[in-house]
Amino acid sequence: MPLPTSFSSAPRGPLGLPLLKSSAAGTPRHAPWAATVSSGWNDFSCRPSARHPRPVVLVHGTLANSVDNWLGLAPYLVARGYCVFSLTYGQLPGLPLVGGLGPIDASAEQLAVFVDRVRAATDSRKVDIVGQSQGGMMPRVYMKFHGGRHKVHTLVGLAPDNHGTDLHGLAALVDIAPIKQTLHTLTPGLIQQKAGSPLLRRLNAGGDTLPGIHYTVIATKYDEVVTPLGSEFLHGPHVHNILIQHLCPVDVSMHASIGLIDRIAFHETANALDPAHAIPTTCASALS
Repeated sequence: MPLPTSFSSAPRGPLGLPLLKSSAAGTPRHAPWAATVSSGWNDFSCRPSARHPRPVVLVHGTLANSVDNWLGLAPYLVARGYCVFSLTYGQLPGLPLVGGLGPIDASAEQLAVFVDRVRAATDSRKVDIVGQSQGGMMPRVYMKFHGGRHKVHTLVGLAPDNHGTDLHGLAALVDIAPIKQTLHTLTPGLIQQKAGSPLLRRLNAGGDTLPGIHYTVIATKYDEVVTPLGSEFLHGPHVHNILIQHLCPVDVSMHASIGLIDRIAFHETANALDPAHAIPTTCASALS
C-alpha cells in the first residue's frame, strides 16, 4: 500500500515505517491515515459474512502500533472478505505512538476490553486473533488469565515469543541488577519477554494451550529477535507449528517482515483462519 507523501517527514518506528496515530477510533477525517482504516479495517459497521463468520483482531508487536504493524496484512484480509480490527495496547506516558511496553497483564486487560467491543459491534460470540511477536503471545495471557478463553476461536502467531527470547544470549545482560531494575521500571513489557521470566513461567505452567482454541504459529529461521529457533512454537492439541521456509525455501523474512510484508505468511494466515477453504501455501502464494 503506497504511503501518502505527507508521511515522508514523519518519525520512523522500529519497522522502518512512519509512526502513525495509534487508534482508529475517533480519528479526524482529515487525518492522513484515515483512508487506511475507512474501507473495512477498523470499520465498526462491518458485519462478518457466512464464509468468514468471526471478526479478526490484529495485535501488534513491541514498539509498534495498531496501524504500522498491519499495513500489509490488514488490507490483505479485508480484500478477502474479513472484518478486521486492530488496537494499540501497552502504551507508556510520553510515548503515545508506540505500544507493547507496559505490563503484559495490563495489556491483556486492554485487549479484553477491545475484544468485547468488537464482539458487541459485530454481534459475534467469538473472534479470531492474529498477533505478531509479543502480539502473538500476549493474547494467551488474555485467554488464560483475563476472561478470553471462551471468546477466541483461533489464535495465529507470527514470530511470537511464546517461550520468550534469549536474544542470541544477549538477554543475560538483563540480569545485571541496575539494568534489570531500570527495564522493569521503565519498560516492564519488554523485560517480561525474556526467556524464563516470571510471567512466561506462569503463562506456560500446566501446558501451552487451552481446550477448544485452535493455534497456528508461523515462524522464520531468520528471526533475529525471538531466539533460539523453536521458542516460538506451542505444544498441545489443536496446534499447527509452521516454519515458513518449509513452505517456501527461498523466503528470507526476518522477525518484523514476516508480519509486515510476507505474503507467503499472509497466505498461510488466511488458511489458518479458514481451514475449510485452505489452499496449499507455496512460493507462488506471494503472487496471490
